Amino acid sequence: MKSKSFEGMACSMASVMGALGDRWGALIVRDLYLGLRRYDDLRLSTGASNATLSDRLKSLQQSGLVERHRYQSRPDRYEYRLTPRGQEIGLVLLAMVQVGDGWNVGEFEGPPLRFLDAATGRRVLLSLVDAETGQPVAPARLSIEAGPGADDRMRWRLERAKSATA
Repeated sequence: MKSKSFEGMACSMASVMGALGDRWGALIVRDLYLGLRRYDDLRLSTGASNATLSDRLKSLQQSGLVERHRYQSRPDRYEYRLTPRGQEIGLVLLAMVQVGDGWNVGEFEGPPLRFLDAATGRRVLLSLVDAETGQPVAPARLSIEAGPGADDRMRWRLERAKSATA
């Protein structure tokens, strides 16, 4: 069952979630980001049924996150690759990995994935930084305000949240 579209909602987060579609879409993008490209590999990795995988790959293509490329003729066989827009989802994946690593303390022998700087081999973390200075910002110091693209509903959310915490 497909969920309601986020189309027309003035929310960047909703745009990304709409492009991913659902948890299957997120897992497929994860695997493509890791370097898997073939349908059978994606099916085995995600555990999705053929119908679900086929449907989600089509949705990810329509969202502009994935491209299909033929790698064999007779019979035609295709592989899937992330578009530049799909590659940007790596930030979302990294954030989810960092949160998941924190939640799974003690459950695993260590993190299931590590993100590294290819040039140095050192671990890479996603963090909040001041856009002008590049200096770290503690999450407790984060403040959220309406941006120029905010609609009335987004302004309402922010006002409502502010009055609830006052």
